[in-house]
Amino acid sequence: MLGFLPFNLAFIIVLFAGLLLLIAGLLQWLWNITMPDVFNLKEITYWQAFRLLIISGILFGSANVTL
Repeated sequence: MLGFLPFNLAFIIVLFAGLLLLIAGLLQWLWNITMPDVFNLKEITYWQAFRLLIISGILFGSANVTL
């Protein structure tokens, strides 16, 4: 059972990274079909969407620390 731990950990890391990249693409698409028309803002690139996702995670993420 412990022999499969590195494989499972690697799979979880790859899955998390893939989901993060997929969500960044979704954020870019949603931004580009909504914000330029509604608020007269510029379209963003994929990497700008990725950075916005990271910033929003830092600002609005649930980092609850209980003592």
